[in-house]
Amino acid sequence: MAKSMAFADHIPNEIDVEAASQLRQVLASIVDDPNSNNSLALVDKEGKPAQIVLTHAIAETFLDVLRLIQNGHGFHLIPHDAELSTQQAADLLNVSRPHLIKLLETDKIVFHTVGRHRRVKAKDLFQYMKVRDDEREKALQELAKNDIEFGLI
Repeated sequence: MAKSMAFADHIPNEIDVEAASQLRQVLASIVDDPNSNNSLALVDKEGKPAQIVLTHAIAETFLDVLRLIQNGHGFHLIPHDAELSTQQAADLLNVSRPHLIKLLETDKIVFHTVGRHRRVKAKDLFQYMKVRDDEREKALQELAKNDIEFGLI
């Protein structure tokens, strides 16, 4: 079996970065209207052209992935319905496992148990992250407003 070359297993090299940059530029040039689908022409192994419909959501997702590669980052894709261990969830939040357990026990994040192990649905973790990030953004805006009000900026 060949070694996996997924970006979860390695950091993009110079060839990956350049290829991602070129493909991102091509995709970005056709993705303009979020309400319309775009078409992309590809050529298969036999040289036959294939016309592919590229919805805005798919194009934006590809652009996000290509941006990560272009910037030299590896990544994991996590489906929303994935079940995560407490360590995996803590790693995604960039917090300690004990801190995550406190969040679970105070009902900040929905979880369920499998046997005696806690499991967190990725969608519930992402929902918590969105609420947390929104609260942080609101607090930063308030601080900036106060800085302006008190002449600190």
